[in-house]
Amino acid sequence: MRVRLPVEGAWGTVREHLVERLAAGAGVIDGMLDAGLIVGADGRAVAADAAYVPGMFVWFHRELPDEVPVPFDLDVVYRDEHIVVVDKPHFLATTPRGSHVAETALARLRQELGIPALTAAHRLDRLTAGLVLFTVRPEERGAYQSLFRDRLVRKEYEAVAPYRESLTLPRTVRSRIEKERGVLAAQEVPGEPNAVTLVELVEHRDQRARYRLGPRTGQTHQLRVHMNALGVPILGDPLYPVVTGPVPAGDFRRPLQLLARVLEFTDPVTGRSHSFVSGRTLEAWSAYENWATR
Repeated sequence: MRVRLPVEGAWGTVREHLVERLAAGAGVIDGMLDAGLIVGADGRAVAADAAYVPGMFVWFHRELPDEVPVPFDLDVVYRDEHIVVVDKPHFLATTPRGSHVAETALARLRQELGIPALTAAHRLDRLTAGLVLFTVRPEERGAYQSLFRDRLVRKEYEAVAPYRESLTLPRTVRSRIEKERGVLAAQEVPGEPNAVTLVELVEHRDQRARYRLGPRTGQTHQLRVHMNALGVPILGDPLYPVVTGPVPAGDFRRPLQLLARVLEFTDPVTGRSHSFVSGRTLEAWSAYENWATR
């Protein structure tokens, strides 16, 4: 298994990152390091106190625990020689992380499409459904990732949440969001805003509403935090307003009612204009009565 250390990382050592990322326990990682089973690009064993180097690759073989299969299809909506765009279901992680390795969109696509070099250009939370862009060629990966870094992609989300007649919409929500490593929920804190979201009401039915969300930035859990701050937390959210998660493996009863519906950008390699729309629906709206009894 090959692991690339994130470019943005505050870990002091390779060991610290692997313990957190692989969720294998410090004892397991220490044992692999002591046995010389984790090696660098030169084939030499990584020392137990090796400093964390952003972008560094390490290789190892690890007996992975059995994962609970995610019983939902991953739909390919577009594919060419440069990119693959998929419509991801709820509960399927985008890329390997922690206990989710084989049951991820990336692992499935590499196997099903036969593209071992496939890489995600961005990520969606495991609990969020919708459109994700993957890159085919390693040498072009940076060009596509820069689209998201430079905010050159138009992203539109849909959410189902409570309806509040007193809430004036549309409105642009601005706040500073920070997430502490190891803590499940992010927090709004005082300071210069780093998260901006346009929130619009699409329609409402009784005490429930469908919202259109336009993120202008990409902070962790941004849409979930902003909807909660408005007093309309997204249905099915195990973290906001009250932390009840993480959702146990195999529990697919109440998916987070958040969908990445639209993805639009100009291809930095081919110059083509792309506009993709998810074919998925949110159950709390499409199956209104059934959701209320879950």
